[in-house]
Amino acid sequence: MNFVQPIRDTKKIQEIAEFLRKENERNYMIFFLGINTGLRIKDILNLKVRDVSGHYLSLREFKTKKQKRQRVTPGLHRELEKYCAGMKSDDYLFQSRKGRNKPIVRETAYRILREAAEVHGLDAIGCHTLRKTFGYHFYTQTKNIALLQKLLNHTDQAETLRYIGIDQDAMDNAMRKFKIV
Repeated sequence: MNFVQPIRDTKKIQEIAEFLRKENERNYMIFFLGINTGLRIKDILNLKVRDVSGHYLSLREFKTKKQKRQRVTPGLHRELEKYCAGMKSDDYLFQSRKGRNKPIVRETAYRILREAAEVHGLDAIGCHTLRKTFGYHFYTQTKNIALLQKLLNHTDQAETLRYIGIDQDAMDNAMRKFKIV
């Protein structure tokens, strides 16, 4: 498995969002939902309309088997309302073109994200990038590592800082300033 990074540059995030929206609304919503919730891609792809109705999303996480209820941001709420208009409550949010009411697979989501990353000159991007991007920006805006740890279901704060790339940023900055002679 390749090690992926969060998208740190908010301008790049905006560019990718606009690119995906022009390409395909479904692909845009996968990206937008991922960077605004921090859910794992498997959980995102298995969401149904009923799981995101109202101001909360509700699901049982695939990896941990824990029940999760999370408030969505006002911006995500608006986007979900528009996106889900006309869909049935039992419909998967991100349907495949293969079969009736089947979700897309992880490989398809990966391909969508890799294509968008390539167009925008990014590497070290994959499905986990969405979750890491959420975590990185949540932390930089709130500095609340304890809450982020809880949102991501991590066991300790050091794991969370390493996961979102804050440790890497600190090491990079230190090495940039480091000088022996």
